[in-house]
Amino acid sequence: MINIRKAKSEELEQIIELLANDKLGVAREKTESHLATYQKAFAKINEDPNQYLMVMEKEGKVIGCLQLSFIQYLTYNGGMRAQIEGVRICAEERGKNLGKTLIKHAIFEAKERGAHLVQLTTDKQRPEAIAFYENLGFVSSHEGMKMHF
Repeated sequence: MINIRKAKSEELEQIIELLANDKLGVAREKTESHLATYQKAFAKINEDPNQYLMVMEKEGKVIGCLQLSFIQYLTYNGGMRAQIEGVRICAEERGKNLGKTLIKHAIFEAKERGAHLVQLTTDKQRPEAIAFYENLGFVSSHEGMKMHF
């Protein structure tokens, strides 16, 4: 049975492993040397009512995760958006529609909280992810830009 719920601190290392188990994540996630940094970030996320670190669990194991952030705006008549980040399904569970289930749950949560839209970014180096999100109804309506420090 699959269960989707808020992440627990004792699952942090499983979540970090998911984030690193990806062709781009493996290069940016420093799993062993930065555990304290991840713990501090988890605590901040967990305390913030505008953050929802979501896990997908199967038989007691975390097999998927994402972070849903709620952002209050003045635009759209003072509307609220939901931002999806850090979506991962473990390699052995991919291709079973679990990612679709996880994203649909995030969309449900966003609607429940009163968001007027849900948005996400995905790296241009992930054409399969772009197709996945388009199949769920996401539209590439804007050009995203980032500046790393």
